[in-house]
Amino acid sequence: MGDPPEGKKAQAFVTDDVLRVQSRLTARDHTLLGWLADHGVLTTFQIAHALFCSLGFAQRRLLTLYRVGLVDRFRPNKFDGGSYPYHYVLGLLGAEVVAAQRGDDPPRRSRIQARRRALTARTNLDHLLGLNQFFTDLAGHARTHPPASLDRWWPETRCNEPWAFGTVGDLGSRIVRPDGHGIWTEPGPDGRTLLVPFFLEHDTGAEPLGQLIDKLGAYRRLATAGGPRWPVLFWLHSTRRQTNLHARLREVGTPFPVATAARDYAAELRLSPAERVWHLADSVTEPIRLAQFAELFRLPPPAT
Repeated sequence: MGDPPEGKKAQAFVTDDVLRVQSRLTARDHTLLGWLADHGVLTTFQIAHALFCSLGFAQRRLLTLYRVGLVDRFRPNKFDGGSYPYHYVLGLLGAEVVAAQRGDDPPRRSRIQARRRALTARTNLDHLLGLNQFFTDLAGHARTHPPASLDRWWPETRCNEPWAFGTVGDLGSRIVRPDGHGIWTEPGPDGRTLLVPFFLEHDTGAEPLGQLIDKLGAYRRLATAGGPRWPVLFWLHSTRRQTNLHARLREVGTPFPVATAARDYAAELRLSPAERVWHLADSVTEPIRLAQFAELFRLPPPAT
């Protein structure tokens, strides 16, 4: 038999689905797949705000990724009728692409399916989505305000890994359990780059204030053990809770910056977490921008 036509001959060698889709993926697609691998689930609106110039463009691209199996999606029902927007999770092919990009072993189908089911059924899905909202709001602000950038976005699982925070190694991961860790950069008024590593505590209002205060003890022990003295940010659900927490925080001294912001206040003024929403625990001054932490404090740089 003779050789197949050139087109069919080329297709014969493309048997791996990962290789088949690689040429069709953009840098933005890879970013999204990596986020879903690390952070579990994102809504259509979170993805659109963080990565796309319009909601319609985002919806069309997500539909394409869904149809080829890179992502999967579900829509939770509302208790009062109707449904929420699509929630996106990593599909099997998407997990294989991420594993190939990171040099990891290919994922097992059963593991991806189990993870997807766990995400759709988890009781603290609202907490996870709220936490991811914080970081996608930062990413969206960076997208519309270059050259500001979200240079690091770690989930709780990454924060708990050994040597996550450098000098104290495994000790650090055992001492503190932040909901997330990030690095925000933004140009300062004098032209130099302002770099702010931070720990995030995302509050839903369900925990007693005393429990939030108790978390600062862990960060104090981390700092005493030689760990980073980065700002601890409490992202609170209401201004009233913020006022009550500040009354308690004034009684607690810390060797690192502590600040709070209220989501209802930010939402009312349409401000992102990068903007003037942060109140320092030991100050009664006007709120500051996230980047101003680098101007007000000598923050140790993160380990590379």
